[in-house]
Amino acid sequence: MNLSRKWLTEFVDIHVSDKEYCDAMTLSGSKVEGVSIPGGEIKNVVVGKVLSMERHPDSDHMFTCSIDAGTGAPIQIVTGAQNVEVGDCVPVAMDDSWLPGGVHITAGKLRGVESCGMLCSLKELGLTTHDYPYAIEDGIFILSDDPDLLRDGLAPGADVVPLLGLDDSVVEFEITPNRPDCLSVIGLARETAATFGAPLKLHTPEVRGTEGETVADILDVEIEDPDLCPRYTARMVRNVKIAPSPEWMRRRLRSSGVRPINNIVDITNYVMLEYGQPMHAFDFSCVEGGKIIVRTAREGEVIQTLDGADRSLTTNMLCICDEHRPVGVAGVMGGANSEIMGDTAMVVFESANFNGVSIRRTATALGMRTDASARYEKGLDPMNTYKGVQRACELVELLGCGEVVDGVIDVIAADQNPRTVKLEPAKINALLGTDISEHEMRAMLERLDFKLEGDTITVPSWRSDVEHYSDIAEEVARLHGYDKIPVTLMRGETTQGGFSDKQKSERQTGALLRGMGYSEIITYSFISPSYYDKIRLPVDSALRRSVTILNPLGEDTSVMRTTALPSMLETLARNYSYRNKAARLYEIATVYHPVDGQDLAEERPMLSLGAYGGDADFFALKGVVEAVLAAMNVRNVHFESRSGIPAFHPGRCARVTAGGVELGVLGQLHPLTAQNYSMDCDVFAAQLDFLALLEQRAGEARYEPLPRFPSVTRDIAVVCGDDVTVAALVDCIGRGARGLLKEVELFDIYTGAPIPAGRKSVAFNLTLRAEDRSLTAAEADEDVKSVLALLESELGAVLR
Repeated sequence: MNLSRKWLTEFVDIHVSDKEYCDAMTLSGSKVEGVSIPGGEIKNVVVGKVLSMERHPDSDHMFTCSIDAGTGAPIQIVTGAQNVEVGDCVPVAMDDSWLPGGVHITAGKLRGVESCGMLCSLKELGLTTHDYPYAIEDGIFILSDDPDLLRDGLAPGADVVPLLGLDDSVVEFEITPNRPDCLSVIGLARETAATFGAPLKLHTPEVRGTEGETVADILDVEIEDPDLCPRYTARMVRNVKIAPSPEWMRRRLRSSGVRPINNIVDITNYVMLEYGQPMHAFDFSCVEGGKIIVRTAREGEVIQTLDGADRSLTTNMLCICDEHRPVGVAGVMGGANSEIMGDTAMVVFESANFNGVSIRRTATALGMRTDASARYEKGLDPMNTYKGVQRACELVELLGCGEVVDGVIDVIAADQNPRTVKLEPAKINALLGTDISEHEMRAMLERLDFKLEGDTITVPSWRSDVEHYSDIAEEVARLHGYDKIPVTLMRGETTQGGFSDKQKSERQTGALLRGMGYSEIITYSFISPSYYDKIRLPVDSALRRSVTILNPLGEDTSVMRTTALPSMLETLARNYSYRNKAARLYEIATVYHPVDGQDLAEERPMLSLGAYGGDADFFALKGVVEAVLAAMNVRNVHFESRSGIPAFHPGRCARVTAGGVELGVLGQLHPLTAQNYSMDCDVFAAQLDFLALLEQRAGEARYEPLPRFPSVTRDIAVVCGDDVTVAALVDCIGRGARGLLKEVELFDIYTGAPIPAGRKSVAFNLTLRAEDRSLTAAEADEDVKSVLALLESELGAVLR
């Protein structure tokens, strides 16, 4: 935001240097980026009056001019300009003068004739015909053609910098998004008054209007979506006279970085800069049906904006329309079909408030960032629209560029109740580490136009950023002065930090896996929906129901994953494509499952394992899983053959359970799944629910002393059907023993003669021990008999 200090004096009187002003404003929270003076590079350029002109003796287009430059005696300057006449007052760059861009002018000779300086054009002074419409763009700037300059006096020798208003100090502020009220001269004047303790001089616009029909008789306004347009205020002007704006307005616009165009357009820009309220002017003759409708665009609608570009609109873009078509993109730019032209006779002034999020999305989608959209997207004060349109109409009457139609159309749906916050001096001082009295706090807040009744603070409508006592504390701190807050040591109770039980388990599991040769990976939680197809997930699978991201970076990152398997396989496939011969990877990955009736998904951590190459096989992966479960003290673990999971090989997949609770699956990928990832090798993966692992832990590990009594071992070999698994046999052995069995170890599986076809021999080593005595052979044999009996009765396994 560029602030003209000359414009600022209309609202607050301060007498400090630019440096003092910038330092004070920065300390009070309004950060200053820099200060510039429009005519700062212009040196030794004065008003000169042309006394006489003669043809150059050696040129058919140049003149030798005698100039009164206030030096006592006339000086001679040679010029090639054709628009200069005797008696004209012109800007003269004297000998040893400087112009914008570092141009240095010195005396010299032009075709043998001495020239003691140069007559200047607009461009050479850093100006354009927008600043002085009557001037000739490629000729000398004739100062005496400007009635305003003539009225101020054009004395030869006078410095042109103050004469042209180029001696203004323009302060550039960096306005944070939470302070859109400071994107205006009045907003910064309010901050200036509060910073320097000076009175704020605000002007209430006064509009005389005209008798006869009112604006309500001519125009109708309808808002279809009040959430997107909380307030719409409009007034009309008839018998409009399009002309250049007066010099004082053009100067202020130029200092603020806005190009003057004509009086009506300049008025809208002037009000936007002064009040922070974007304005727009429509040619009423182009508003079909005499009605303005604020609505979202319809499918397929197109508008040509004021910049001449055709814009295709979507159904979520807010537009200003007549009864048949859009005439403007709300809060962004008007339409060329309602542009103010030289023959415009009746104008509608729009001063509205729009939803900031909607305007930002529209401006971004259309690739248009305007001064208006930059303000609207930050959230403007809906209570400012009336003052803005009143000020615009007041300027119309002041400039004599039209007759204001009586009456105002003001459609308002915004909440007009002011926000209140409780004043809590003790809490504010505790937060800031200060000892500021309540009286001082009240005085500071009143300087910022906060209203106080008792301990209730009424927040001004333009301060949407103040919602909490901490916001009040910030206001107090910045006006008190951050540099005045004493430096103190931190006070308060310290807390002992540490990892949660879940975090400890994650770290211990990671350390164990890294010790077994696995490397940790970290992948994105958002994936592409096509990943579900690559793992051959059924169309009706519940895992396809994902949380969709509202603003994804692209289709590849548009949903939150419900399974960590695709992320693991993508990483394995990338390693495989890089010709890594083997890979062993793990990740504790979060998955997200939508919950009906809730906005947030259920988040669950999953332990994801993946491997290929080297000695990777099903049993190696099973061993890793067993090691993880043992380290976490998960007991009663069972591995059951599992088919029907399309991602895994139907005969090489197992379900992992503990105490009847499913913990996950592990196995070899189905060849078609591996093919989807362009991997022509055996790939193995495991997916374990990490929360379920935590829940199935048997508690803390307890120390047990070494056994005092010796153990007894027995070997048994049983013949059973090929379909009986070793896990089933081990489980049966454990249940058949009578409390003396300590360990079961498989040491042989045999098929072939003399074992009948369809059957196999499985041999185990049993370790038995009592804690309070040495076992006898008879006791050990009784346990073995019990085991064999249960094996035969349940599984048909008989002693070989």
